[in-house]
Amino acid sequence: MPILYHHPLCPHSRFVRLLLGEFGVEPELIEEKIFERREGFLILNPAGQTPVFIEDSGAVVPGAGTIAEYFDEVYGQVLGDHRLMPDEPYERVEVRRLIDWFHHKFFAEVSQWLVTEKIYKRFMPAIAGGGAPDMELVRAARTNIRYHLRYIGYLIGHRNWLAGNRLTYADLAAAAHLSSVDFLGDVPWDEDETAKHWYARVKSRPAFRALLADRLPGFVPAEVYADLDF
Repeated sequence: MPILYHHPLCPHSRFVRLLLGEFGVEPELIEEKIFERREGFLILNPAGQTPVFIEDSGAVVPGAGTIAEYFDEVYGQVLGDHRLMPDEPYERVEVRRLIDWFHHKFFAEVSQWLVTEKIYKRFMPAIAGGGAPDMELVRAARTNIRYHLRYIGYLIGHRNWLAGNRLTYADLAAAAHLSSVDFLGDVPWDEDETAKHWYARVKSRPAFRALLADRLPGFVPAEVYADLDF
């Protein structure tokens, strides 16, 4: 059985879990607390970041973007017309642009701070930066998410899915980051109805079910988190 080292609220891990769901792959999930800097995990990925995917063969594939490219190259043809990376080069550029937008820009401005301040810091020792959340960072992230939602709404206003006419890795990346924030109740869904309806479509896919079932000890997800009719 393949293995995925992840954290339940890590948006990059969630992206990989979604793509694995679309490919019909059910890995063994091993939760990794990256702030522990565990030696065995650092051997797998010297960057010390989740996710890390390990094939049945023992091949190690670290990082969300690398895992996505690996699956497209090795298994992409299996999905046929539902392939998550388009065939045409210029269409692939747009998918990669949006993947980068959410994995880097959205992460740096929104999901990194909300997940770190509200989740990770509760489990981190003080010497590693644990403790009470920095509410200035939380408020900044809550402000930043609004224009990201409007941008999603703008894209969907001109396309069927974020990068074009069909579901791609771009949609999974955006939905993964939003789902981490939605678990915490910090997505202002009234900001953009078009973005909300797009997220409802992605959220209703079978690949999303495992994410909606996620729970963390001591945390109760937002009321609308698992509601498909939110």
